[in-house]
Amino acid sequence: MDTDIAFAYTEGMPDDVVRDRLAASERGVLALADGDDAYAFPVFHHYEDGSLYFRLGETRGSEKSAYLDATETATYVVTETEATPDAESWTGWSIIARGPITAVPDDDPAYAAVEINERYAPIRVFEEATDEMDVTLYELSIEVLTGRQN
Repeated sequence: MDTDIAFAYTEGMPDDVVRDRLAASERGVLALADGDDAYAFPVFHHYEDGSLYFRLGETRGSEKSAYLDATETATYVVTETEATPDAESWTGWSIIARGPITAVPDDDPAYAAVEINERYAPIRVFEEATDEMDVTLYELSIEVLTGRQN
């Protein structure tokens, strides 16, 4: 191994700092899986009462929908890094949340509680027709929540 490689030691974040940073941040990467095949995408989130909520646009038969149906344990990653001229003095943190992800029923109070349009940026649409898209609120019930910082 090349001994000139720069390393930055990290430490665990206290639980209250993890929750505060998760609540203050608004986006990350959601990773889903079907067996040994993974699918990940950037998404906006809302953190409330130990759960993460995601407002997702899906089209019928889409790859995203198939992975959401197949995933038993989802992983969500939020990270922030501040670059400096000296690579060894970079600072940053990361949070990993893991747990089951399920669609929230339309009549669930969570729809009103998270004030959908005020909590999320507009859904990013690529080539899909919006009239063919279902907008669904998903909840990731956090079972494991860890954070690291330096």
